[in-house]
Amino acid sequence: MSATVFFGSPRQKALSADQTLPAKLDRIVERLRIRDRVRGELVAIKMHLGFHIGYSVIHPVFVRRVVQAVKEGGGTPFVTDSPGACFDAYTRGYTQETVGCPIIPNQGANERYAYTVSRPFKSIQEWHIGGHLHDATFLVDLAHAKGHPTCGFGGVFKNLALGGMAGATRGAMHDVMHYDRYWFADKCPDAETRQRIIESCPFGCLVADKEKEDEVHLHFDPCNQCGRCLKVAPEGSLFVRPENFHAFQEAMALAVQMVLATFDRSKMVFINIATQITPVCDCFGFTGPAVLPDAGIFGSDDPVACEQAVLDALSDKKLILENVPDSMEVQPDAGSHPIEQLHGPYKDPYVVVRKAEELGLGTREYTLVDVEEPEAAGSLADQTSGLSAGQ
Repeated sequence: MSATVFFGSPRQKALSADQTLPAKLDRIVERLRIRDRVRGELVAIKMHLGFHIGYSVIHPVFVRRVVQAVKEGGGTPFVTDSPGACFDAYTRGYTQETVGCPIIPNQGANERYAYTVSRPFKSIQEWHIGGHLHDATFLVDLAHAKGHPTCGFGGVFKNLALGGMAGATRGAMHDVMHYDRYWFADKCPDAETRQRIIESCPFGCLVADKEKEDEVHLHFDPCNQCGRCLKVAPEGSLFVRPENFHAFQEAMALAVQMVLATFDRSKMVFINIATQITPVCDCFGFTGPAVLPDAGIFGSDDPVACEQAVLDALSDKKLILENVPDSMEVQPDAGSHPIEQLHGPYKDPYVVVRKAEELGLGTREYTLVDVEEPEAAGSLADQTSGLSAGQ
C-alpha cells in the first residue's frame, strides 16, 4: 500500500505570497492535519539548527508557521537539536521570540540526559536516545534536505538519526564504517609503498594510523571512491567496499527505528524542505552555493516515503557544476543519481530508505500530491509515484 506525500513546488504561478513556499508549507501542514492531532500533546519539533556561520538552515519563517499550527491545535511545542547547535542557535536567527517556542537541547545541557537501548550492530552495543525527544508525545521531524559527505544525502532520516542520539552514540555511528576491515598490513609491509598509497589520494582520505605504524586509516567522508589508491596498493592490501560506506546509513535507519519506537505511529509527521541544497551537512558551520536546484517541500506521515520522494525528485536534476567546491571531484559515471556523482557510487542515497523499509518504518511506494491540486494527485503523482528502476 502506498503512502501519501504532500508536495509544494518552489515554482510560482504568479507573483503572489500565496505562491511562495511558506504558504505552501501552510497547506502541507493543513493536509497533514497537524492541528487536529496535537491537542494536549508535548510536541518535539526536531531540527538541525546548524553551527557557526551557516545560513542554509531552515529559515525561522518556516519554523514559526509549524510552531503556530501546533499552538493553534492545542499542543505544546518545543524545537530541539543537539546541545552545541542549540547553544548558539540565536546567531542564526533561532530564538524563542523568532520561532515562537522554547529551544531545548535534546540530550540536556551536558549531553547526559538520555535513555539507553541495547541493540548490537557492528561495533555498537548500546544506543543513547536524547531524553527530551524520548519524553515528547508527538514528533515533527522538520528537516533541511542537502548533501552529506558520509551518507551522500541528509533529510528526515539523518536529522532524526544523528540529532536524536547523544554525542557518544553519534560518534559510534560514524565508527561503524571502520568495523569491516579494509586494510591488511601483511600484504604491504613496505613503508615506502604505504606512503605512495597515502599520497595517491588527492583528497587526503588516507593517513598513517596514529597507533600502529604499519596500518593505514581511511577517512570515509571525503572519499569519493575514485580508485586511485587501489592502483597503487599491492593486491589484497586495501579494499574500498560498499559495505563500509553503507554501514553508516544502516546505522541511521536503526537509530530512527529506536527513536520512533517511543512514539505512537499516529503521532509523527515528517517534512523535508529541499531548498538551498548544499554539498555537505549544515553541521559544517558554513554555507556555499547550492549544487542542485530547489525541489520544494515534501510532507508525509511516512518517513520512508517522504525521503524517497525527495530523492526521486532530485534524481533527474543536473548538478550545478560551477557551484561544486574545487576540493570536490564530480564523477559523471559514478551513478544515476546526482548525489552519487557528487559523493561517489557507494554513497547511494537510497540505502537508508531501503533499510528503513526492511525494518518496517514505512514504504517506498508513494503518491505525490501537489497541494496546489487538492482534488487529485495530478500529473506529478503520475510522474514520480512508485520507484525508479534500480533504486
